[in-house]
Amino acid sequence: MSGMGWMSGNRQERRWPGVDLRMDVPHSARVYDYLIGGKTNFEADRTAAHASVKAWPALPTSMRTTRTFMQRVVRHLAEEHKVRQFLDIGTGIPTSPNVHEIAQGIAPEARVAYVDNDPIVLTHARALMSSTEEGRTTYIDADFRDVDSIIGAPQLREVLDLTQPVALSLIAIVHFVLDQDDPQGIVRRFMDELAPGSFLALTVFTGDTDPVGVGGVGREYNARGIPLQIRDKDETLAFFDGYDLLDPGVTLVHQWRPDADAAPVRDQDIAMYGGVAVKRG
Repeated sequence: MSGMGWMSGNRQERRWPGVDLRMDVPHSARVYDYLIGGKTNFEADRTAAHASVKAWPALPTSMRTTRTFMQRVVRHLAEEHKVRQFLDIGTGIPTSPNVHEIAQGIAPEARVAYVDNDPIVLTHARALMSSTEEGRTTYIDADFRDVDSIIGAPQLREVLDLTQPVALSLIAIVHFVLDQDDPQGIVRRFMDELAPGSFLALTVFTGDTDPVGVGGVGREYNARGIPLQIRDKDETLAFFDGYDLLDPGVTLVHQWRPDADAAPVRDQDIAMYGGVAVKRG
């Protein structure tokens, strides 16, 4: 099914074949959905979520805080850097506000291409297609590791102009790519395809704040067939090699340009580094 998708903002629509949700095994997108209070999940996902929270009770707080980091990043890039194109890979189950809702709320002409390969996300792709008349959105069913299938997807090329700056959003995805698959190399391949002036927004799951608790989460995920790799700050910085980090650099996600009215969060309750960088000419 790779490379198939829906598109809004024009008259074209692609339809999906039947999708096997495999409700008897947990999926990372559904576990995440459950932990942030969503309803699109099944018993296997809830069992995995409960075991992970037992290992580290702060996990839901960390996940919700990562979600609000994404929202601040999109708002900042659209408002302060006038970014009008976003490539969001690892979209997850739609949870409002999504990237296009934030970006198009600031600039109605903004264009967003969503990418994921979880079957549950595929079934909810229509929720990501409510574009403004001025803008465009599309959804591509593809694996993050298959750079060529994403960059070469016709619907991506119909929505995004890769000769102009694009913000590549990789929120809560690279920890599902093990070192043997060279996630830093994958990110570089994507950035190589994007024009100067493009941005990289990325988060990395870390155990630096609570090695024991976060390590327990990693064991629970891996034991249930969801490969997950925990990385430290140096490994996080490696994803940004060759690009110019925006202030305040790589931080725990709640420390990156927090809203003035944000509720206080303890560092030890966060297991995600985040940063945003620009590709210079």
